[in-house]
Amino acid sequence: MTADGTAAAGIPAGEAAGGSSAGEAAADGPSVNLLYAGWEQQVRWWDAAFGVIVALTAAALVLEGTRDVSLVVALAALAAIVVAYLLWGARAARTREWRLAIAYLVVLVLGTGVAVSQAGIATFLMFIAFAQVWMLLETIRQGVIGCVVLAVSVTVGIVAAYGFDAAVVLSVVPQMFVTLLFAVALGLWFHLAMRRAEEHARLLDELRAAQAELARTNHEAGVVAERERLAREIHDTLAQGFTSVVMQAQAATAALDVGDDAAVRERLHLVEDTARDNLAEARALVAAFAPVALQDASLPQALRRLTERYALETEQVVSFEADGVGPLPPATEVVLLRAAQEALTNVRRHARAMTVAVRLARAEGAVILTVADDGRGFGPDVSDGFGLAGMRDRVRSAGGTLSVRSDAGAGTTLRVRVPVEDAADPAQGSEAGSPGRTGSDGKAGSGDGTRAMEPARDGTQGVAG
Repeated sequence: MTADGTAAAGIPAGEAAGGSSAGEAAADGPSVNLLYAGWEQQVRWWDAAFGVIVALTAAALVLEGTRDVSLVVALAALAAIVVAYLLWGARAARTREWRLAIAYLVVLVLGTGVAVSQAGIATFLMFIAFAQVWMLLETIRQGVIGCVVLAVSVTVGIVAAYGFDAAVVLSVVPQMFVTLLFAVALGLWFHLAMRRAEEHARLLDELRAAQAELARTNHEAGVVAERERLAREIHDTLAQGFTSVVMQAQAATAALDVGDDAAVRERLHLVEDTARDNLAEARALVAAFAPVALQDASLPQALRRLTERYALETEQVVSFEADGVGPLPPATEVVLLRAAQEALTNVRRHARAMTVAVRLARAEGAVILTVADDGRGFGPDVSDGFGLAGMRDRVRSAGGTLSVRSDAGAGTTLRVRVPVEDAADPAQGSEAGSPGRTGSDGKAGSGDGTRAMEPARDGTQGVAG
């Protein structure tokens, strides 16, 4: 019935009142289209109802006893209405063509008035006439005007049948006014109900579109986050391993130039070991496993191996200490191990340090990793590189904090603090650290090596930027 609704539903083209047309349907979503998808079937029921009402009206005219000219005129009016409906009304109901609708309604209003003027029983046509006014007109204002015009036509017809008697006018007008109010009220209710249903359908389409957009945005954000995670993993593992391979290869070349075959062999062994570790890290990264260093060892053990290898590769004095650190959640261990790897890589690349101290401790519901060196440090105007920025993101994702304290010429201290629950026994898995030192033979020393730099008591961890 509602014109705007059917036009929005994608019913075939045709201009509607107020400039709306069926061609605008493409802008509506599937819920709105579904709401009006059965309009063709509904119009068929309107066709059937129209035929039944007209047939019953014609039969009532004959059975009531209408005769001669009155019967012929009334039946002619009914015939004109039927022909107009077949030519214009049925098409207007399906296409929403404004001109066809107006042409049919003019015939309907006049034909109903003429039929009523010949026989009062013809008022039976009002059942379908008021409904078709609301069905074919596009707006509430047009529907109300159409109902008023139809009511006036019927009133004039009834009064004409009784010779325009004043008593008849006084009797008919109030009755028709009540009929008009009922028709307008029923039409408004149905019109507004359809409008409300259309609004709900459109809101549902908008909600679905918003959900689809949100899902797409979340997917894109997840892709970006995963790419950043992979970039950090590659930077913290493979890139650092390749850097070590390059440095050892350069050292082997230098030793080869002076004919030191033992040093060359030692460096090549380190290159091979580092390459094997890198290959294992790459496979673990593809398989999304934990870091290789943590697969068969605790975090303190993994950090001890890391510092020992670092000492062998750099010939720096490296100390490691683990104080009361027991089992930790796997995610926390990964964050701390990667932080230590990045910190030592920064020391190797930038610090020019002689000694490095690595300390892992547990206190006040958190695990604290500190890396300190006695290198050249850096001033406050130096910005974070990719490695340090990635480390901050990784630590932040675990709910921790990272701080860097450095002064030019005074070394650097980097500190990572990650909160953990205190349920685990801190005595388990702890390792007392012993300093490791690389001598002239390139192998890590133990026991008697001096620790060159004690980590700061406040736990700040340092790494050269």
